Order: sequence, then structure tokens, then C-alpha cells
Amino acid sequence: MKKKTIMITGAGSGLGKGTALGLAEQGHKIIAAVHTWEQISRLLNEIKGKKFEKNIEIIKLDILDIMDCEKAWEYDIDILVNNAGMGQTGPVAEMPVGLIREVMETNVFSTLEFSQPIIRKMVEKGEGKIFFVSSIAGLTTTQYLGAYNASKHALEAIAQCLRDELKPLGITVATINPGPFETGFNDRMYDSYEQWFDEDLHFTPKKSIEKARKSMAENQFNPQSMIDKMIAVIPQEKHNFRTVHPEEFVEKCQEYQDRQYTLQTDTVDKSKK
Repeated sequence: MKKKTIMITGAGSGLGKGTALGLAEQGHKIIAAVHTWEQISRLLNEIKGKKFEKNIEIIKLDILDIMDCEKAWEYDIDILVNNAGMGQTGPVAEMPVGLIREVMETNVFSTLEFSQPIIRKMVEKGEGKIFFVSSIAGLTTTQYLGAYNASKHALEAIAQCLRDELKPLGITVATINPGPFETGFNDRMYDSYEQWFDEDLHFTPKKSIEKARKSMAENQFNPQSMIDKMIAVIPQEKHNFRTVHPEEFVEKCQEYQDRQYTLQTDTVDKSKK
């Protein structure tokens, strides 16, 4: 397999970092784009002395910061992996809409805005690939994850439209849809409601949110299998448009979507009980 130049956003932690290290170890040239300067220091220490150290270049990239974006756009890359993202939790009927807007700005608008100049470069070359790291949250919904669900559902639509528009121009577009993996991201996202939720003001029972948080905490997978999957799929010349992992969630997501066509207004989806 030909070695690629791959930029991965959100590479300072979790799945993004693990995938960046794994692809570098395979010999690919990795532009590891991390959110903060502190993450650069930590990642530099982590790769110091490793055989693949020379294969990784670490840059600061907050996709909401135009200065950072302009520096990142200077690179000539074969594959862009849009992995940067964030989330908020809480009942959609009560959470401040500004928080939902913040999630949409990062996960959807700024992700697309960052991708567009890179897509233009790829179109000029007649080749390239764009990955959007979505989630099974973009194919289903979960109580109190409405802001995150909405952003990933929107990202799914954008990825599908880009796929159909760009394939005739030589560009491949694909999604990666992780299930719940224990990277810390889900746990911290579930903590976020505590910044604004007040039992004396809000009508949603706090115990319901806490039950959902506990369920998430107890039902996460070892992230290494997802990292291995991403390392395997990203450089491939041909693969499925959508990579859902663990694979058992493919059927679960399809069944969830099918149920929405028959669900009655006086019932609750069985996945929410």
C-alpha cells in the first residue's frame, strides 16, 4: 500500500491520538493537529525516541480559530480525517440553546469550513479523501444527548451530499461511526450538564439524567479496537462509505431507524426504556 500524507484533527487525545500514532507506525506521514499548545508538549514527549517519531508532525489547530486554520491549509495532504469535536448534555427542552449552537458550530459548521479549502486543493489534483468521524449518535438518538445527536445527524447529511457531489471529481468521502468507547470523552460530555442544571429551576428529574450518565459509564468499550479499525480503514483505496464499529451496532442502528416509521405517538422507543 502506498504511504499517504494524512492530517488528523483532534489528535491530542483519545481515538484521534491513537490513530495518529498507529498510522505513523505503519510509515504514513502524519500531520497530528491538536487543540492546545499543552497537548503538543504531551504528544512530543509520548513519541520521543520512538522509531516512527520522524513520521509525525504536530501542529496546533483549533478549527474555530482562523489563524490556526490558515496555517493548516498550507499542507498538501492525501487524506483529511475530521476527528475534532465536542459535546454537551442535558434535556433539549431546557438546556441553553447557546450550548447546542456551540456544539453545532464545532462539529458541523467549522468542520465543513475547515474542510472546504482542502477539498478545493484535492479537486485541483483530481484525487484525495475526506473522512468525517461521526458516531452511532448520528444514526440513533440517546436521551440527554440531543445536542450531540443533532450535530452528528447533520454531519451525516453533509458527508452524504459531499460524497455524491465530489466522487465525479475524483474525491472520496466517508464516515467513521464509533460506538461508545472509554476515552473519557463520553464521561466528560455527560458531566457538562452540571454547569447549568438547577433542580430548583428545571423540570427534568435529575435522577433521570444521572441514570443515563451511569448507563453510559458502564457500557463503554476498550478504545483500542476502534483505533485498530481506523488505522486499517483510513489508508485503504476502497472501503464502505460508512464504517460502524463495533460491528454489532450496524444492525442496532438499522433497526432503530426502521422503528421510527412504525413508532406510535403513545409509545417510547424500546431503546429508551
